[in-house]
Amino acid sequence: MFFEGSEKKIEIVTSPEWISLRALGRSFWAQMVARARADILAILSNEHCDAYLLSESSLFVWHDRFLMLTCGTTTLVDAALYFFEQTPLEHIRCARFQRKNEYQPHLQKTSFMDDVDRLSQRVPGCAFRLGYPDGHHNCVFHLDKPYGPAPDDTTSELLMYHIRGENADSLRCEHQRIKDIRRLLKLNRLFPDFALSDWLFTPCGYSLNAIRGNRYATIHITPHKNSSYVSFATNLDLANSPIVAILLKQLNPGCWDLIGFNARRPEELLAENTPYQCLATGEIQLSCGYRMSFNHFQHPDHRKVTAETLSPEKQPAVNAW
Repeated sequence: MFFEGSEKKIEIVTSPEWISLRALGRSFWAQMVARARADILAILSNEHCDAYLLSESSLFVWHDRFLMLTCGTTTLVDAALYFFEQTPLEHIRCARFQRKNEYQPHLQKTSFMDDVDRLSQRVPGCAFRLGYPDGHHNCVFHLDKPYGPAPDDTTSELLMYHIRGENADSLRCEHQRIKDIRRLLKLNRLFPDFALSDWLFTPCGYSLNAIRGNRYATIHITPHKNSSYVSFATNLDLANSPIVAILLKQLNPGCWDLIGFNARRPEELLAENTPYQCLATGEIQLSCGYRMSFNHFQHPDHRKVTAETLSPEKQPAVNAW
């Protein structure tokens, strides 16, 4: 069984003169989500934010910005273009569109450059890739417009691959319970005082949205044996937080990426005795005001590979001349 957990991401900031994005209501956001070929499963709200749990990842809406992530074979670019059609460009202060490389890109309906071609027809922008093209990497397209983020406007993304061990095996089992997954992930330590909304998929898979004030966190787990993928994203400052260390310990990934926008560098987040080694690192100062960083880590055990038996697919008939 295969499911593409790797996500696409769009984050847009609007001007104070424009309407509150929360006032657009569920109907507007449901239409936008549908453009990406996804559905809204649940909503969690507080005084600052509406957190929508989707059939493929998450959507967070504040008064002046929104963040949307989708996985699988969704077409997030269609949702982004729908928003651009409804919002005058002069009221968009900042826009970033990201895609991580997929396990099986040939199953996607578009490539990153296909998306860039379409977005460029609507907004002037720049596109970059951080990471090696033949390995894990992350691509970003952003509105080429000066913007000054607030000092606490940071984003950190922890993307984990090839999770292993007893906890990983447990996440692959059928007939799980949400309370057991919450305990496995130690959510009471990760997100104290946060309101939580989560969803358990059949036969396996788990999604979580967490909000406290204007802070958010989201976790999405695709535990499938040969294509496992776990994403964690937040606007929390992780410098003095145990979140990264706990997630790495509980899920034991063979390798992982840490991506940041004006976020702390990895040496400020990792314990000195970590077994993981950094194999790739890079950063770029974007013209939209954010310093984007990319770091790829691997556990020494993950260097060992074994042969996998493959079933030959039925080949198309060949014409005889």
